[in-house]
Amino acid sequence: MTGGLRFAMVTTFYPPYHFGGDGEAVRRLAHALARRGHQVDVIHDVDAFRMLSDGAEREPLGEPDGVRVHGLRSSLGSLSCLATQQLGRPLVHGSRIRSILHRGFDVIHFHNISLVGGPGILSYGAGIKLYTAHEHWLVCPTHVLWRHNREVCTGRECLRCVLHHRRPPQLWRSTSLLERQSEHVDAFLTLSEFSAKKHAEFGFDRPLAVVPPFLAEADAAPQASPATATQHVPPYFLFVGRLETIKGIQDVIPLFARDGATEIWIAGSGSYEPQLRQLAGSGRRVRFLGQQTADQLRQLYRDAIAVVVPSVCYEVFPMVVLEAFREGTPIVARHLGPFPEIVERSAGGLLFTTTEELDTALSSLAADRRLRDNLGQAAARAFKALWSEPVAMESYFGVIRDIARRRHLDQILQRA
Repeated sequence: MTGGLRFAMVTTFYPPYHFGGDGEAVRRLAHALARRGHQVDVIHDVDAFRMLSDGAEREPLGEPDGVRVHGLRSSLGSLSCLATQQLGRPLVHGSRIRSILHRGFDVIHFHNISLVGGPGILSYGAGIKLYTAHEHWLVCPTHVLWRHNREVCTGRECLRCVLHHRRPPQLWRSTSLLERQSEHVDAFLTLSEFSAKKHAEFGFDRPLAVVPPFLAEADAAPQASPATATQHVPPYFLFVGRLETIKGIQDVIPLFARDGATEIWIAGSGSYEPQLRQLAGSGRRVRFLGQQTADQLRQLYRDAIAVVVPSVCYEVFPMVVLEAFREGTPIVARHLGPFPEIVERSAGGLLFTTTEELDTALSSLAADRRLRDNLGQAAARAFKALWSEPVAMESYFGVIRDIARRRHLDQILQRA
């Protein structure tokens, strides 16, 4: 092969069999590589998605030339996933995965492998091997460092914690399987300095390099969302995400219970939605929008005063930040996880710790258009400089080139 490189992406979730987040990130990366002339094979686990969802089939999505998708299915379904979750190896799909990876790839990139193969899969195939930590699964059985399903984790209480999350304890975590299998990986990557430090704090002894997340720059103005198509839309703040306790929107809704000129618009769905609707009551300043299309979200971001990101858990790097920044919209984020790092680097938002600080931040942005515009302009500049596709891809290939030099892989180095 004299053209681009051959990549394999190994991930539990991939659109349309996904829940957002890491699945979208893998697809975004695969498409970016294909646009640059590389070949990409994606291996994902349909059984895992069906086990954790309603089990319905999904309409297939079109993939560009250069991207080939391998969806793993078996008659055992959820039993296949349970075996992997318990033993850390792909007992059911292992031979299929091994046969695909042994076709010969220059780069094998592992993502969320929790149910597609566990740590045992890291020794499969040959070539440069990367692993991206989209969550904290390497150090946390529940992925999110949300201890006992009620608080951020400050120290390991894993057995009690997974039982509170109503998940079976993982047998392989009591062994050295992860440590042994990690030796097969050339570089571990993550999306923020915060996440890299948190992995080290919880005992993962391999360094994690930060390769920034990215979005493609938008080509055209978004079409107006039905929610914003009228000329009489009140000024609003926007929340986008899953409606779950860990996302923290329950701390924002009460601020809109009293009279005021602004509203909070909530885009998304989730298991916590009934409680949130009850919390909002009949308040006219809280609007639930449900799931929105990508074009609708772009317009919602663009017209919002700011995007509120009140997560009470340790995020790695939520993409709603970049979706807002791309439209020139600032964020108001909890002073937790990666948000201090993001705001410091971008100057594109405000931070809060207490409810009073959140109320002050929202009031300041609503009352001071110049402040809002200055923060939004800084956010847009930071997006292009730090988190656009060209910047992220240069960082990504920088990691690959460094490994190729170290391992004297001249053929890969010439094509990277």
